[in-house]
Amino acid sequence: MQLVVARIGRAHGIKGEVTVEVRTDEPELRLGPGAVLATEPAGAGPLTIETGRVHSGRLLLRFEGVRDRTAAEALRNTLLIAEVDPAELPEDPEEFYDHQLMDLDVVLADGTGIGRITEITHLPSQDLFIVERPDGSEVMIPFVEEIVTEIDLAEQRAVIAPPPGLIDESQAVIASARDGEEGGEEGGDGAPAAGKDD
Repeated sequence: MQLVVARIGRAHGIKGEVTVEVRTDEPELRLGPGAVLATEPAGAGPLTIETGRVHSGRLLLRFEGVRDRTAAEALRNTLLIAEVDPAELPEDPEEFYDHQLMDLDVVLADGTGIGRITEITHLPSQDLFIVERPDGSEVMIPFVEEIVTEIDLAEQRAVIAPPPGLIDESQAVIASARDGEEGGEEGGDGAPAAGKDD
């Protein structure tokens, strides 16, 4: 199975290094020296990582055969793709590969169906599940433990405890500055529902 593990950004310096936007929780495993990666577009690869280092909080890679800024810049926006055994699991039991989460049924703690995961979007601050509802509409669910309380791969479901308004906009709670000043924090984070793992 192929997984996108990074996207190449701009060239760095004049010796062929590039910045990369990491899209894997295991960059040391997927993006280490010697790793051979397929690419999208396919014509740009395969690429073999020669060196990697972190500079100012960003991962910089150099590929075999890419020796100057012009060659590095030509790779910009190329996706790096690793071949992964579908049975392989992340080392951390609280982490999941995208392919494990695709098509999971999304349900509330009481079993009420919401839809199924059709896409996973990786943002800098958090990941989002794109969930298709039975009527064909979509809802975005932040993949954070306060909202996604359980991932049950055996049952092929994700249990969520959404705050008011996330699923049904008519239930949205309009907060005012006055509520905050008067200690209107009770139950504000949706925590009570998170304890139900039936």
